[in-house]
Amino acid sequence: MFSTQRKAEIMRMLRAKQTCTITELAEVFAVSDETIRRNIKPLIAEGLLVKVHGGIMLPDRLDEPPFQRRMQENDAAKRVIAAQVGELVRDGDSLILDGGTTCVHVAQALCARSRLTVVTNSTEIAHMLATRNDNRVFITGGELRADDAAAFGESVLAFMRQFYVRYAIVSVTAIDAQGRFMDAQPADVAYSLAAFAQAERRVVVADHAKFGHSALVHAFGAEAVNLLITDEAPSPALAQVLAAAGVEVCYGAPEAA
Repeated sequence: MFSTQRKAEIMRMLRAKQTCTITELAEVFAVSDETIRRNIKPLIAEGLLVKVHGGIMLPDRLDEPPFQRRMQENDAAKRVIAAQVGELVRDGDSLILDGGTTCVHVAQALCARSRLTVVTNSTEIAHMLATRNDNRVFITGGELRADDAAAFGESVLAFMRQFYVRYAIVSVTAIDAQGRFMDAQPADVAYSLAAFAQAERRVVVADHAKFGHSALVHAFGAEAVNLLITDEAPSPALAQVLAAAGVEVCYGAPEAA
């Protein structure tokens, strides 16, 4: 395949998938990683693509879409994930939740639980769980983000340090082929790391569409995660990376569902 034709095919793939890794493209076109890097260099220079760690993406992928739109994306997959968390968390448990759309679905599933102690930076999650079943909900202070009405800032992190919970449950934007968990906003990464530091078990909730992609900010490695809850099995290669790091992976609807 000529270089010009390959560039056109790369753009077609990016429009369909939004992000691709260098290794993925090299495998598709049966060429070396270095050949792919030469092909994409002029596309990056023209502003048609943006380089991220280990791959490329379309420019508009760097800014996450509005919160309500994200709530609708992969809705069925997020509900499968939420149902699994609903089975994992028991009455009386304590947990930290972030304000991502998957965690909002998780909170909806947790409405069936009682006597929970919940720490969150999400006003939506706090409102959902505070009025139910003798729960105790602690909401962080800080500046509210217009997009999702979640709080962020140093005061949020300082508030969280007074708690120790059974589960920290956080979402991510992407999990790349090397098992690196990534996010779109530095503030969300800071929240996830603070949550992990205050928890007995560190849980990531992410649907299969997040696998094999990159995002703007590297959040943490697989070794920081105890449990990944998703809707479909990761690829064999990614599953091997996660297993080597000691990450337990749960996927699919729970039997009770």
